[in-house]
Amino acid sequence: MFNLSETQKELLKKRVERDQELLDTIKSRLPDLERVEELFGFEREDGIYRFYHQSFKVYGLQNCTLGAVGIFQSIAEATENRLCDWFEQIVADGTGKTFEPEHNQNWPEHTRRIVEAFFDARYFLEIMIKYGHEMESPPEMLPFGWAAILELYNQR
Repeated sequence: MFNLSETQKELLKKRVERDQELLDTIKSRLPDLERVEELFGFEREDGIYRFYHQSFKVYGLQNCTLGAVGIFQSIAEATENRLCDWFEQIVADGTGKTFEPEHNQNWPEHTRRIVEAFFDARYFLEIMIKYGHEMESPPEMLPFGWAAILELYNQR
């Protein structure tokens, strides 16, 4: 067993409190997260088909992505966090896009980032719902999904 100093014990206690606050906030937002997840279910099937069919309707995936990100951002604000810079960059690169006919000439370059942002948002949405239902308190041994949530909120 490790012998922790008083300073280390206090830092660990604060980390656990922050993790609990994040989990509690996620739990309080479960109805919103689950509502957006329903939209993702339909949009995943249709939107990914639209990507491979080279249909401008793939641009509609941006709405789901931004809906989820809005909830993630509200969780960040409630817990005095920021979203991970990498995630924010992926979302920025995959949203705010408007179809233009010349995009058809280099379809993947214009639309793959939309799909990437959609899938990243969906991943975090699903694991927040999963751990929001499964956990009452932050575990000592971090499951990968919970560890990813902590990374999203810059708590690791």
